[in-house]
Amino acid sequence: MVPRSALAPALVALAALLGCSRGEEPARRAPAAAPGGPSAAATPTDLPADLPNGLLVALSQFEVSPEGKVLPKPGPARLEILTREGGAWVTRVVEDAESNVFHKAMVYTGVDGVPGILTLGGNAAAVKLWRKGPDGKLAPETLWSTTFGGKQNRMRDAEVGDLGSGRPVDIAVATHDQGVVGLISPKPGGGFAVRELDRAPDTFVHEIELGDLDGDGITEVYATPSEPNRLDGSPQAGKVVRYVPAKGEGRTLVADLGARHAKEILVGDVDGDGRDELYVSVEAQTEGEGAQMRITAPVEIRRYDAGTDPKAGTLIATLDDRLTRFLTAGDVDGDGKKEMVAAAFRSGLWLLRPGADPKAPWHVESIDRQSSGFEHAALLADLDGDGVDELYVASDDQGEIRRYVFHGGRFEREVIARRPVVGSAFVWNLMPVPVSLVR
Repeated sequence: MVPRSALAPALVALAALLGCSRGEEPARRAPAAAPGGPSAAATPTDLPADLPNGLLVALSQFEVSPEGKVLPKPGPARLEILTREGGAWVTRVVEDAESNVFHKAMVYTGVDGVPGILTLGGNAAAVKLWRKGPDGKLAPETLWSTTFGGKQNRMRDAEVGDLGSGRPVDIAVATHDQGVVGLISPKPGGGFAVRELDRAPDTFVHEIELGDLDGDGITEVYATPSEPNRLDGSPQAGKVVRYVPAKGEGRTLVADLGARHAKEILVGDVDGDGRDELYVSVEAQTEGEGAQMRITAPVEIRRYDAGTDPKAGTLIATLDDRLTRFLTAGDVDGDGKKEMVAAAFRSGLWLLRPGADPKAPWHVESIDRQSSGFEHAALLADLDGDGVDELYVASDDQGEIRRYVFHGGRFEREVIARRPVVGSAFVWNLMPVPVSLVR
């Protein structure tokens, strides 16, 4: 387990993003993550010299003093693109000085059939589409940039699907801090139209998921509005709500979390029954502050099916931690069945497997207790194209981007990039990208 002292630089940096004052100490910007080999505790895995897919690493970076101290001074929003080429991991960098964080980056293909990289920026709030220009470099087109009217202006999360246009090109967006859930759709004559699905004052919406829980063939939008962020462990009420833009349906309460909240949800057919489910990571309840803080009710992973009473989600797992802000699903062992990985704040990475009854408690086992981070971004994806998903994790407290492969009944870990100064960056999201799109 990572000692509390090791978390201090990262939490100071996070506080800066949430609006704390900035110091005046002379500084230089933190360098990029450097390619790295297996750590001392890792078991190396055989890896092809070239992979067809790479990794988008969306992050916020912070300045570092000449003495190596991380300062609460955010730099430009930063996207690192990791690709495996010629037997080494290569890092490409995209920065945007208009914002100080990329909360997410993902591949997006519009109605013209040309793929690009969609980014979600904060302060300023901007959704941009980056495509290669004549010079071969990625250049942005702004799809939506606005001021919401509160203290924070952040595009926090997005998902792409068919939300009424008839094609999977609509973008549902979660924002801070006026509770705006937006919908960006291509216009018939070119360009993009934006409309608000919802707005609520002093509300943070952290997560968007798309799915079809009721099986009617129409995509639903799920979101996680909550009270503004608190880092002291005090109660922060929240819920999960649903919108169905294609049917003109506005906000519907799906999960009533009372005085607790969720910043992470997952929608998908994880149990393989042909129908999507909603999984909600409910954050812990605590008492006390600082070193005296203790958990009174741990993180809960709850399942909601279509028609579930908002106050009656099915508990499938508990994790002895304060936060679990990444859930990702995939097939780690190639048996054709999906598993779920939960990336917790301090207790590590956890593998969750449903049993014969997926509504009964799932089997939970530790993948790696030496991996942690406030966000602890994680992704199950088949980047090497062998039909089995690998696990990619941003272990911010250890300053590493890691790749895990399930082999011989356990996960083998290797480091694919290292942060020169631990705590100089917060990784907010990981997503796959074809190498052909960025080379």
